[in-house]
Amino acid sequence: MKSFSALLMSTLLAGAVHAATPNPDAAQIKAAHDLMASMQAEKMMRMTAGMSKYASPEQRKQVMDKVINLQPEFVYTRLATPVAKLLSTETALEMTRYYKSSYGQRVLHDTYNSSAQMYPSAPKPTPAEQAELKKPAYLKADQEFKANEQAIHHETFVLLKEIINGK
Repeated sequence: MKSFSALLMSTLLAGAVHAATPNPDAAQIKAAHDLMASMQAEKMMRMTAGMSKYASPEQRKQVMDKVINLQPEFVYTRLATPVAKLLSTETALEMTRYYKSSYGQRVLHDTYNSSAQMYPSAPKPTPAEQAELKKPAYLKADQEFKANEQAIHHETFVLLKEIINGK
């Protein structure tokens, strides 16, 4: 639990560090929305809720019931603006393309469906997928995405708190 607390604290601190666009336009918000949909952000929300600490098993059950009953579109829409502030439109579009690819789908499946691992590993890409992963546009987008990944998880946690508090 100490490592989770440390992760949570670093996530909270990272949220304030990576503000790229204070006022995103409609195209940036749409790109971020599409990214959240391609990442299956509702599953990220469930994972965040499942990893959180609760006062009692009843409270955990109540929160999980709320989160499981959320419509995916609600999660995408609510996360789109905060994520658009973190990522450039180009990065959101490139990462959407990545997560819609067969390799990206396997990565998501492993992320959301695997058990806890001491040394998580990514699935092995095919030669064609490997070539795609070496393209400059993807490399640039992946670098920006990874720099902001903790902040995206922080925004998911913020949304979870709002849902728990009934906002």
